[in-house]
Amino acid sequence: MSVSSTSTDPTPAESATTEPAASRVPTVVVGVGGGIAAYKACQLVRLFSELGFDVRVIPTESALHFIGAATFEALSGNPVHTGVFDDVPEVPHVRLGREADLVVVAPATADLLARAANGRADDLLTATLLTARCPVLFAPAMHTEMWEHPATVANVEVLRQRGNAVLEPASGRLTGADSGPGRLPEPAEIAEFARLLLEVPGALRRDLDGMRITVTAGGTREPLDPVRFLGNRSSGKQGYMLARVAAQRGADVTLISGYTADLHPPAAVDVVSVRTAAEMNDVVKAHSHGVDAIIMAAAVADFRPTTVSSAKIKKGSEDEPDRILLTRNDDILAGLVTDRRAGTIDAKTVIVGFAAETGDDHGGVLDHARDKLARKGCDLLVVNAVGEGKAFEMDDNAGWLLGSDGSERVLELGSKARMSAGVLDALADLLAKRPGL
Repeated sequence: MSVSSTSTDPTPAESATTEPAASRVPTVVVGVGGGIAAYKACQLVRLFSELGFDVRVIPTESALHFIGAATFEALSGNPVHTGVFDDVPEVPHVRLGREADLVVVAPATADLLARAANGRADDLLTATLLTARCPVLFAPAMHTEMWEHPATVANVEVLRQRGNAVLEPASGRLTGADSGPGRLPEPAEIAEFARLLLEVPGALRRDLDGMRITVTAGGTREPLDPVRFLGNRSSGKQGYMLARVAAQRGADVTLISGYTADLHPPAAVDVVSVRTAAEMNDVVKAHSHGVDAIIMAAAVADFRPTTVSSAKIKKGSEDEPDRILLTRNDDILAGLVTDRRAGTIDAKTVIVGFAAETGDDHGGVLDHARDKLARKGCDLLVVNAVGEGKAFEMDDNAGWLLGSDGSERVLELGSKARMSAGVLDALADLLAKRPGL
């Protein structure tokens, strides 16, 4: 008997009502330190406002040398103060921290990290940090020497031990001609992490410290001629988000990226760009040695044209083909499992695959996914039901996580950062259980 995907697979999105219940608007406090990157806080405040958050901005006095209070008031729609003696009847140094659902400090300068780590309360922002009982996210920005100084390293460790999330900074151009780690991550990236912490408060815990992880993302393109190619609709957003969250959870991440939707390189991640499935295969093999995990989130083409024309194929010409013959590309995921069994890569390397599936007359999405997990032999398989408005090119995602031990869990509909956190939770659990560790 044929079974359709709709009759056998209760998709994660199907349990959501079409009229979601009204929820309270989250209150997000944005602390702004006195660094040149303070100008990026303006974009961050706008992003939070566009997400519908109630945004309260607390700059330090030094921050106001870079951006005026009027700018933050216009963007947030709320008054801006810096000192504990401003608006005294409202007791802002206590009230703002108590009412906040999330505190984001961006940029977090070396001075601000030091004052927060030592429990100072000499302005409104540090006093608010002491009264806040919600998740706190620090986004550092400073020169490389300051970031790497033992005092800053120790302050960051103290803040993390207290349960705060302190992001790894990006590498790139700093003030003047300097370049290196210490650059503020892009505001959109910080906003994604903020949304993640509102959804899953512990999602950025440092449980992957010291782990080396290779992640693939994006789609491959198989050329037909210099103009045309066979490709797919992958935006790369899910793979990039996996790399982002893994790096912020402490992993040393290499991201092997195919074509994407103009995504910014993730902070604290090494990016290697590829074009075709064959290139992806070669680079993945080169980055499969000595790693703790490989996450194959890329949408790799299953087929490529048998022949590639060196010139554009023109309609009506004698070279116009009657048909395009295709040949199979190597199965990178299955190849990794084979290499692990053969001892070419470490037997302890955890391999995570992705499956974009649709139901058909032979079974539902999960039926095909279970068969794929058995064939591929990977440790975890992330399953997405794809189609119009699902998975590809979307900001949100849902699916299932299948384990080689027979376990199955639903990945609820939410941001792709939230799905990444769920996948990495399972990965961290497997890594911790590896024999000999």
